[in-house]
Amino acid sequence: MPGFGLLATSPTLLSAVLSAAPLPPASLSAPAAPAPVSVLPLVWSLAAVQDAVPPEGAPAPEDEEAANEIVVEGQVGPPKADPIERINEESYRAVQAVDKALVEPVAYAYRDGLPEPIRDGLGNVVRNLGEPSAALNFLLQGKVGKAFETLGRLAINTTIGVGGLFDVAKKPGIGLPYRRNGFANTLGYYGVGPGAYLYLPVTGATSVRDLVGSTLDQALLPFAVGKPFNRPAYAAGYFVVNGLDQRLEFDEEIASIRNSDDPYRLRRETYLAQRRRDIAMLKGEPISERDRMWLEELEALKAEAKTPPPPESTGPVEPPANPESLLITQPGR
Repeated sequence: MPGFGLLATSPTLLSAVLSAAPLPPASLSAPAAPAPVSVLPLVWSLAAVQDAVPPEGAPAPEDEEAANEIVVEGQVGPPKADPIERINEESYRAVQAVDKALVEPVAYAYRDGLPEPIRDGLGNVVRNLGEPSAALNFLLQGKVGKAFETLGRLAINTTIGVGGLFDVAKKPGIGLPYRRNGFANTLGYYGVGPGAYLYLPVTGATSVRDLVGSTLDQALLPFAVGKPFNRPAYAAGYFVVNGLDQRLEFDEEIASIRNSDDPYRLRRETYLAQRRRDIAMLKGEPISERDRMWLEELEALKAEAKTPPPPESTGPVEPPANPESLLITQPGR
């Protein structure tokens, strides 16, 4: 029976070897020759291994490729909430420059120049003028109890508090706290979205919904009551006192944002998070984790600004090991 030998080589090389080998003459008689060896070409390739079925439990090639992919997600253009980001950012920089050069010094002069009772009295008058709008919006939101509390504050502070100069209603004996509310909150309470974010020269950070709401708040008394609230003197005085009070109230927040790495983005994100928090509180709903993150970052910056820098430690001066080596000599001696 002929034997078989396995030789792993390419078919081309095998054909060349067989053609070059000499053939024995047919007429030559010789003793019995060994049985001829048949050489079978064996072709082996990595392709067969690669095409083999993977063992059970092993990931398919498509899964391996998907697992090795790096997916990078991004956004092209301005954020959805801030479609005119470039204009708003330029407005923010201009307003901050004017604020630092003009508004901030005037606000500090207003704070330091006027006696505190007079300054507090003017602020109380401005808040008292906003109580009718707050009471109406609590009523529109279905919060009847808070609406009547706000009307009670208005009545007490207008009469006993001498036109709102003194906030008598918040005293412990009465206990009616001041609650800020307006048409922007009512619109948000009923599902109206904020619209585009805006940063305006006079108003500052706002949105389309908040701008409409604040305009309605300020127009309520002039249109509903008339004189003297529809006169320019009232509008100018209200604007100046309210603007300076707001500037002093948020002075710490403004400074913290101004010293951050990205002031414009932090101002936008924290403002929108604060407004979403206000609407969520009216609805009795929790805020999102993203909003919580932005608000916590703002509080951390404010706390960091409050923390005084550690004093420079000047330890005691140790005497030299060999005092006699420190000799002070004068020239000529």
